[in-house]
Amino acid sequence: MTLGELVAQTARRFAAARLHYGHGSDNPDDEAAWLVLRGLGLSFEADLTRQVSDSEKRSISRLARARIRERIPTAYLLNEAWLDGLSFFVDRRVIVPRSHLAELLRAGMRPWLRGPARRILDLCTGSACLAILAAHAFPRARVDASDVSPAALAVARRNVARYRLTRRIRLIRSDLFSALGRERYDLVLTNPPYVSTADMRTLPPEYRHEPGGALAGGRDGLDFVSRILAAAPEHLSDTGLLACEVGSGRSALERAYPRLPLLWPKQEVFIYEPARTATAPRSAARRGRAAG
Repeated sequence: MTLGELVAQTARRFAAARLHYGHGSDNPDDEAAWLVLRGLGLSFEADLTRQVSDSEKRSISRLARARIRERIPTAYLLNEAWLDGLSFFVDRRVIVPRSHLAELLRAGMRPWLRGPARRILDLCTGSACLAILAAHAFPRARVDASDVSPAALAVARRNVARYRLTRRIRLIRSDLFSALGRERYDLVLTNPPYVSTADMRTLPPEYRHEPGGALAGGRDGLDFVSRILAAAPEHLSDTGLLACEVGSGRSALERAYPRLPLLWPKQEVFIYEPARTATAPRSAARRGRAAG
C-alpha cells in the first residue's frame, strides 16, 4: 500500500463514520491526510507514492479508530494543531486553536488599527496561538497573554518557548483583566468562551473533549464578552482597540448592545474602539455589572 492509498482508505472510513469537522479541517479528505502524514511524522509535502510498512498501517489504524469510535479530534490524537501556517502543541487542557482573528493579524489589523501596536494583550490565551501570531505580526510589540487556567498556561508556556518568544510574551494568570492592574494596550485580542447554554447541549461529540470552561458563555453566550466590554476601556490606550471573537453570537450581542458602535470585519469578530464614542463605555459597563 502506498501513502496515498492509505490516506484515501482513511478518508473513506471517516466519510462513512460521518464525523464532525472543525478542529483544523472541514472535510474527511483533509482530515485523513493530516492524520496519516503527521501521524507518521511526515511533512504535508511527503511523496504519496512511498510504500508504507505494516507497522505504519497499524499505527494509523489505531489513530483512525480512536478518531471514529471516540470522536477525539485529530489535533488531540497528534498533540498538534495548525493555525495560519504555524503548528502548536495542544492537549485537552486547551481548546484546539481556531480563530478568525488569525486572518486579521496576518493583515496587521489594517485598516482598523490606527497606530503602531507596541503593547498587545491576548485575553483567554489558551495555547497562546494568538499571542504568538501577534508577536510575529508586530515584531516590535511586547505581548501579554493571560488565562485563568494554570493548566492552559502550562501549554501556552510550551508553545511560547518553542517559538523562542519568552522575552516578548509574558504569561499571566488572570480572570480576564483582574490581575493586569492598570496596564493599557494598543490592541486587545480575545477569543473568550461564547457558546450559549442551549448550544452547549447540542455540540457534536468532538467538542466534548475540549475543556468546557473554555467554551461555555452562559445563557446567551455573552457572560464573558459583557465583562470584557465593560472593562476594556480602562485597559486600552487612547487609540487602542479590542478585537473579540463571538462565533455565532452577533445577533445576541447586537440585541444586548443596540447603541454600541461595533465594527464587524468578519461575521464572527467585532472590533470595539472606545475612543470613537463617549457613551458606549457606560452602556457596556451597565451590562457588565449585570452579567457579573
